[in-house]
Amino acid sequence: MRKLKAYLQLCRPANLPTAAADIIAGLALSGFWVVTQENQYGIEGVLMPMFTLVSASILLYAGGVVLNDFFDRDIDRVERPERPIPKGVVRSGNVLAFGLVLLLTGVLLSFLWHSTSGLVSLALAFSIVAYDAFSKKSKVLGPLNMGLCRALNLLLGISVFGYLIHLEYLIIPLIFIAAVTLVSRGEVHGNNRRSILLAGILYVLVIFCVIFFQESRYMVSLPFIVLFALMVFLPLLKAYRANTADNIKKAVKAGVLSIIILDAAIVAGHSDPVIAIMTLLLLPLSVLLSKAFAVT
Repeated sequence: MRKLKAYLQLCRPANLPTAAADIIAGLALSGFWVVTQENQYGIEGVLMPMFTLVSASILLYAGGVVLNDFFDRDIDRVERPERPIPKGVVRSGNVLAFGLVLLLTGVLLSFLWHSTSGLVSLALAFSIVAYDAFSKKSKVLGPLNMGLCRALNLLLGISVFGYLIHLEYLIIPLIFIAAVTLVSRGEVHGNNRRSILLAGILYVLVIFCVIFFQESRYMVSLPFIVLFALMVFLPLLKAYRANTADNIKKAVKAGVLSIIILDAAIVAGHSDPVIAIMTLLLLPLSVLLSKAFAVT
């Protein structure tokens, strides 16, 4: 039971609903929800592609964070000794194997749905490994690579019909997650006001992009956009004023979980608002899981 909990901890369960939200947003951008409603595909025609791509996304995300702990095992012995590997609950070799199996299963599931989805998931898997093993050490490439992973995850949802549209939306998760990653650099030692200020500017840019891309539909998304702004800016402002590791960690946690609200805003602009509200319901699930499992 102790090892099972450790492997669950490695997968960051609280973060996994955010990966599912990316797919739902990608489906909305592809026109999936409009098409399925108009053509009455039936429950199987709706659930099968959604379940397949959501499952693939969750497996890829879980594999990425598991491998992140594997590559960070030496640093974690100093900075995060409570993590499963430095604590000695699981062996690093087993963690490596577990992470790779999760990644490969996610890629395989994507290929089973569509070759385009498979190729996107393959690019996502390579991007994940590149971040975990190499680029996160770079102050510039690290945040950009992390943002690229989220952008490709959104693209995985868009690929449901085998063609790729609304590619301009990929800049939103790219910028936002790069900003969250910048803030996370101060989680251990604090003292990152410059990064927080830059992240705040990038958050504003993200909101502008959502409104600009949705044109006349942005009014439908406005309640979600306001909720998103409140969730990311309030803890960020607090972390800037009292620049402690604890406040920074809370700002990062809020940033990660607020991806669900950001995705709901995208869904609202491209499908039925009811689906956007259903997407938003993933947030309470993430918050609940975050009380038992670490987000970062």
